Amino acid sequence: MPDFVIAYHGGTKPETQEAGAAAMERWKVWVADLGDAVVNPGTPLGPSKSVTTDGVSDGGGPTALTGFSIVTAADMDAALVIANKCPFLEMGTIEVAQIMTFDS
Repeated sequence: MPDFVIAYHGGTKPETQEAGAAAMERWKVWVADLGDAVVNPGTPLGPSKSVTTDGVSDGGGPTALTGFSIVTAADMDAALVIANKCPFLEMGTIEVAQIMTFDS
């Protein structure tokens, strides 16, 4: 089965410590429910820079890449089902892409 990147864009910080703890609990439940499909449960990313032919700018734009997970799924439709259940959708957007291999 192929692997898919679930890329997290944008997002907001929880307003309180309690809200942050509740969000983390929802994240843990989502990851646990994925079982063997999890390759990488989640990697947060720090501040980014955008690189273009015009130069380098700070921040990555309004929907900067803020983290990613990697899952195994039968196909894109199955990966989208996984992504649609992700609690990150409460605070940002998600992009899903298949990881291509030389034999894909």
